[in-house]
Amino acid sequence: MIDWSGYIGLILDGALVTIQLTVMGSALALVMAFLAGLGRLSRFFAVRALATAYIEFFRGTSIFVQLFWAYFVLPFFGISLTPLQAGILALGLNVGAYGAEVVRGAIKSVGREQYEACTALNLGRWQCMRHIILPQALLVMLPTFGNNAIELLKATAVVSLISLTDMTFQAQVVRAQTGNTLVPFTTILILYFAMACVISWGVRGLERRMARGLDGVRV
Repeated sequence: MIDWSGYIGLILDGALVTIQLTVMGSALALVMAFLAGLGRLSRFFAVRALATAYIEFFRGTSIFVQLFWAYFVLPFFGISLTPLQAGILALGLNVGAYGAEVVRGAIKSVGREQYEACTALNLGRWQCMRHIILPQALLVMLPTFGNNAIELLKATAVVSLISLTDMTFQAQVVRAQTGNTLVPFTTILILYFAMACVISWGVRGLERRMARGLDGVRV
């Protein structure tokens, strides 16, 4: 008879690593999404070109290859990362590239009259973006950002390839030690679903909160 308590504890330890990857990877993705998304809208060609190159590169190459580059290739250039750091870097940069297009599209979706109102109020470009455009665009971005965070959560499973002890890695360990596939993989299936539900709930709550205050932002 298998004592599952220790094995479930092992998987829960892996869940903490998965949460770390998701939270820190999402934070990096959010930063990169805004930097690249706003870069695509820049008046300067060099900034637009750099942002476009980043977006197309990370959207056009495999997350597996990006992860292996971060962990195995960067040390040849004198940059050695831990498995956790490599996972966060690869996931954040990859998802951030998709988020950048969300940022650009949301900003472009704000009505022309909002920009004209900014001009009429003699607001500078940065003031207009910060106080008028971005608050409205953020409401458009949020649902897709939530989807991106969930996609990042699911993509954390790839870090098991570099021996980072996330949920998927620990489930494989439990399977190898017990010969049982049903219990460990059903457990992580439930945990992934629960984490995705938490992300969805959090994003919906934030969306409702921002929508209530949006009327005070419009001009």
